[in-house]
Amino acid sequence: MSSLKPSKQRKRLFNLPLHQRKKLLTAKVSEEIFNQYGIKRINIRKGDTVRVLRGSHSGYEGKVVEVNTKKGRIAIEGLTRKKADGTPVYIWIHASKVMITKLDLSDPKRREKIEKISKLKKEGK
Repeated sequence: MSSLKPSKQRKRLFNLPLHQRKKLLTAKVSEEIFNQYGIKRINIRKGDTVRVLRGSHSGYEGKVVEVNTKKGRIAIEGLTRKKADGTPVYIWIHASKVMITKLDLSDPKRREKIEKISKLKKEGK
């Protein structure tokens, strides 16, 4: 960021367009994925399996059900709380507080991109 003022940094963050906000929804990957593909961080997508690392729900592992780019949070399957009327509601977790343990490679474009990055990393070493 170009400004040191926290208020200006927050303003820029809150006024980012959605295609740039999506880049903020990245999380680190587990050691197995790092050893297999050579990537340290990747964007979180619906269908990925993640483990919560911080907060009162740390250690919980589940599948990503929904990604909210506007708020910068993700909803994990099974991680819910009950409202006053008894209906379950997802607990939204910030993307930086989770670790991806299993990638959803059903999208061929995502698989190609990951394989391309891993190929470049292996050639560079």
